[in-house]
Amino acid sequence: MYLDYTVEIPESKGKITYREKNGATYVYYEYDRVYDAKKKYTTVKRRTIGKVVEDDPARMRPNEIFKKFFPEVEAPEQREDAARSSCLRSGTFMAIREVIKEYGLDKKLDEVFDPKQRGLILDFAAYSIITEGNAAQYYPDYAYNHPLFTDNMRQYSDSTISDFFRDLTEDQRACFLELWNEERSKREKIYISYDSTNKNSEAGDIDIVEYGKAKVDMGEPIFNYAVGYDVNNREPLVYEQYPGSINDVSQLKYMVTRMKSYGYKDIGFILDRGYFSHDNLKCLDENGYDFIIMVKGIKDVVQDIIKKHKGSFESDWGSYVSEFGVYGKTVQSFVYASDSKKRYFHLFYNSGKAAGERSRFEETIQGMQAWLDKQRDQEREFSSTFHHYFHIHYNENTFVYAEPKLDVIREELEMCGYFAIISSEKMDFKKAIDLYKSRDASEKVFRADKSYLGNNTLRVASSEAAANKIFVAFIALIIRCRLYTALKDKAKEMTKKPNYLTVPAAIRELEKIEMTRQLDGEYRLDHAVTKTQTEILSAFNIEASHVKYKVAYINDALKGA
Repeated sequence: MYLDYTVEIPESKGKITYREKNGATYVYYEYDRVYDAKKKYTTVKRRTIGKVVEDDPARMRPNEIFKKFFPEVEAPEQREDAARSSCLRSGTFMAIREVIKEYGLDKKLDEVFDPKQRGLILDFAAYSIITEGNAAQYYPDYAYNHPLFTDNMRQYSDSTISDFFRDLTEDQRACFLELWNEERSKREKIYISYDSTNKNSEAGDIDIVEYGKAKVDMGEPIFNYAVGYDVNNREPLVYEQYPGSINDVSQLKYMVTRMKSYGYKDIGFILDRGYFSHDNLKCLDENGYDFIIMVKGIKDVVQDIIKKHKGSFESDWGSYVSEFGVYGKTVQSFVYASDSKKRYFHLFYNSGKAAGERSRFEETIQGMQAWLDKQRDQEREFSSTFHHYFHIHYNENTFVYAEPKLDVIREELEMCGYFAIISSEKMDFKKAIDLYKSRDASEKVFRADKSYLGNNTLRVASSEAAANKIFVAFIALIIRCRLYTALKDKAKEMTKKPNYLTVPAAIRELEKIEMTRQLDGEYRLDHAVTKTQTEILSAFNIEASHVKYKVAYINDALKGA
């Protein structure tokens, strides 16, 4: 990101070089030379620090890297063009402000961060929610036509924003998470849905960014991001980021330890099948935490149990769970031979799911067979997946033909539509699936984080900025989750479900509530709020008659600026 001011090009003899590209001249700074004794040559390390000003070749517009190598050069704190639009979009700001007040987020942030940092954290969180983007270079455009959470709604320079993303410390981030979890419910048992995803990075100079097993492989290095979500109170509790090469299964034990350090005692973890492992179940047992975990029917550990009980519940109407369209049954068994106690296996069958899985599996086998037939009479080796479903026949090193393993394929076809949920706590199958399905909310959290907060990719140049951007994204996630649940609760109250009580639709509608600057310099509401806007605002306990008072608050804050 190029900053919104210019500086003289540094006089560092022999270290400044220039390169022209697409009609612009870029300034490079040589910061190191490394001699390779084996190859017997020196590698010069350079970074771009700015772009030459067209009408003044002695000056340049610096970027964030310039601040790293030349910290002594002073930069303006406030934007040079700090003008504001004569029309401010204020409706969503009002809703977000109510959520911040409800959670006391501003007060918690004030305990850890200075006022300027607190304001920018909330502003960037609001910016990512409203615009569905996280690129810092576009934040000034947002600040131009929106109310802000900074003191007196002050607009800061690009340089100050760049410093902000580097200056927040690990201690501050950790302290906020402690404060946030300190007030969360610990009296009643809660279930925590724990899930993770990975995100791409456009910069490779970040410690946690590595090449790993991406869920959507874009050929870029990734980092992993996990969230613990309280399904009872419908709010994120904690997040963690870890290197892209670490798999999800091994990371769970660190989250368990962390939740214990926050004082959570009577909790259960709701986990996807990706976390199913002997070590994870053992870790949860040792810490005294219950668990509910999904396992597919073809998994060896449940296949024998399903076969044993197959035909005993799939047509029993008393075993039907209409809400989820499944038949269920609960039995007890050991998960592993080394287990000291039995677990509760909740077996399920879904006829619609069976048809879909069967069709997809048949297409997969047919596709594999057709591809194998094309490889005949060639020297080929095949992956373990092909060997699992086919007997591969060779003549010396030449592939001759593939014979389907009929018993393996038949067993998998028979398991279509079956799945199991294993719980450590005694419960019936109806409660088990209800609790597991409650983790849908946490999956929506991840979709919101990537799709609606613009956080699918990091756009930063340092590890510090990456860690802080992830932290601000978590604050945005807390706020957006509350927007989502408030609107969902409002929709439940209404007989007819309107299409404007989703977060994206509500934001589009609330952004139409505008304040205009009039001849006396005062900002006033442009027009009365509509019926639709009134219903949306009521989800956040904002009455239409109160909007004018909130507009007056914004106007007074702008006077201070």
